[in-house]
Order: sequence, then C-alpha cells, then structure tokens
Amino acid sequence: MSMERLREKFLNYSKALTRLEESLDRDETDDIVLDAVIQRFEFSYELSWKLVKTYLSYNGIAEVRSPREAFKEAFAAGLITEGDAWIDMLEDRNLTAHTYDEDQAKKIYQRIKSKHYKILKELKDKLGREIKS
Repeated sequence: MSMERLREKFLNYSKALTRLEESLDRDETDDIVLDAVIQRFEFSYELSWKLVKTYLSYNGIAEVRSPREAFKEAFAAGLITEGDAWIDMLEDRNLTAHTYDEDQAKKIYQRIKSKHYKILKELKDKLGREIKS
C-alpha cells in the first residue's frame, strides 16, 4: 500500500463528503433531497470504511475485511473516538441498502444530519492532518 493510494482514497472520500454536505444544506421536505442525502451518505460511508482499511494497512496496524472490523481497529488505534456511533452508522447504512421505508428513511436522514455527518467529517479532518504531515 502506497501513500499515493492512501491520498487518492482520501481525495475521493473528501469529494463524497462535500457532496453529502451540499445535499444536507437543501430543503429536507423535498423527497428528492431526502433520497439524495441517503444516497450520498451511502457513498460517503462506503468510502470511509475503505479509507480506514487502507490507512490501517498502510500503517501496518491491521488487515481488515469488513466495516465492523475496520472501525473496531480504528477505534483501538485512536483514529476514531466514538466507536459506538460508527457501529450505529453501519447499522443505518445496512438499513438503507436492504429496505426502503419512507418513515425509516426520514429517521435515518435525521441521524445523518445530527450525528453521522459529524463523525464522517471528524474522520476527514483527522486523516487530512495525518496524510499531509
């Protein structure tokens, strides 16, 4: 695993997170916005765990195969601080992937806006500092 590969994954993650933030700034009563936020959350989430996986591998910390493993190892390594919040996010991601229920989608939207986006951004900020140093 090279630093160049890590930077590439970080850049892709940063772009996806910016797109999520843009959609969160829109009118949440619009069903299309709700769908867009959830879709962009899914992209951001997938890129987050793959970025964590790459970071852990690059630093010789662990080889992981799943999001749950990635977040567990990231928590143990001090890369993330809210392990339970990341597991909650994983569960919401699984819900968005396997079912579509409008009431559930609205609840997940609120959690994305109030919790998930914050910790996704914290990961970006922390890794941004580490990758640039």
